[in-house]
Amino acid sequence: MDRDEFNRFCNGLTATSHVVQWGGADVWKVGGKVFAVAGWSDRDHAGISFKVTPLSFEILKEQDGLRPAPYLASRGMTWIQSHAPGALTEDDLQAYLERSHAIIAAGLSKKKQRELGLLPEA
Repeated sequence: MDRDEFNRFCNGLTATSHVVQWGGADVWKVGGKVFAVAGWSDRDHAGISFKVTPLSFEILKEQDGLRPAPYLASRGMTWIQSHAPGALTEDDLQAYLERSHAIIAAGLSKKKQRELGLLPEA
């Protein structure tokens, strides 16, 4: 997944916003909370970080090309970074990004979720 594909995919999720920060990383948020980060360097492959469930974290952190996301996981958060080509298929990466979006969105207040169109109006 290249930069344009990553940004296009994240932009297609509900109620997202995008900023470039942290040394040129593409940072995607839902309700002001980060759900995906892609750091681009001189390499062709980005380091793409996303939130996962505790069980997924335990499984994925041991897989080749995946690791606990720098800075985030060291603070006790369950974030994984895909840092090598082929670590995840594009379909799997997209599924993890969608799940990360859902995990972060679920942590927002119900009021905020409704405002963002993530829940039906009460």
